[in-house]
Amino acid sequence: MEHHLVAIVWGIAAGFVDRWLMLRNDQRNYPTYPHGHLTHLSLGFIAASLGAVAIPAIAQPDYVAVTFLVLAAQQFKDIRQMERETLDHLEKTKLIPRGSDYVEGIARVFEARNYLVIITALATSAMAYWKGWPYALAAALLTIFFSLRFMRGSNIGDIAVVETGELHFDGSILKVNDVIMMNVGLPQTREKILKEGIGLIIKPKDDDARLTLDSPGQRMAIIHDLVSILGSKVDIGEKELRPLARKNIDQGYLGLFMLANEPDREYMKRVVEKVPVLESNRGTTLKTFYGRKAAD
Repeated sequence: MEHHLVAIVWGIAAGFVDRWLMLRNDQRNYPTYPHGHLTHLSLGFIAASLGAVAIPAIAQPDYVAVTFLVLAAQQFKDIRQMERETLDHLEKTKLIPRGSDYVEGIARVFEARNYLVIITALATSAMAYWKGWPYALAAALLTIFFSLRFMRGSNIGDIAVVETGELHFDGSILKVNDVIMMNVGLPQTREKILKEGIGLIIKPKDDDARLTLDSPGQRMAIIHDLVSILGSKVDIGEKELRPLARKNIDQGYLGLFMLANEPDREYMKRVVEKVPVLESNRGTTLKTFYGRKAAD
């Protein structure tokens, strides 16, 4: 009994630490506050417990206990739905929304993190049961490292080059370099944009990146992250001051315009480079035969 208990404790501890490390204290993500942390750490503890008891239960043998893993999978799918509904409700109160693609990506991530916790607890518990605590520690460190690497994903900086752009007007048309942004009618608004606005150019590195940046959902994610970190001077009803990302239809790169509360051009570029590439918008053109031929 003591041997089983040691294996279970090791599995639960490793799984819980894994879930704790995967929490993000970042205004771009949800949850960012103590109540959200408590909810997801509690669910992580439950997921770690399920993974930790699987190997001792099989060794008994008590195969009925393993069926709880199937029930857990269903519960974690419900968590994904819960997160999606919560974020959809929050979207209605935001001046600059995340967008449905970003919401769906966050919901998927929360579901996947619990499965990674189960894998971590399962591997650690197995090593503690069969090999002893040194192997359990090695398994815990390895699976936690894998979890963090797996959840990191790719960023805009991995698929595109972010450069500073020049804001200027062609008559009443606002442009970032040669990318047409919008028509600005009021002279005082044009003056404010030229004085306080910042423009960026986001150039895709290949056709996959171009397809990703074409997506309105990915553009909304970029703008949302910028506003969340740098702030924005937009208010209700002021459409001409809203951050905007438009495409050069001939070359495929993006022009981005924003009036930030913290107008730091270099830091703005770094924020854009760290925006996650959304799974639902990830381009895969070059992975197909005809896509490679067309790119040639």
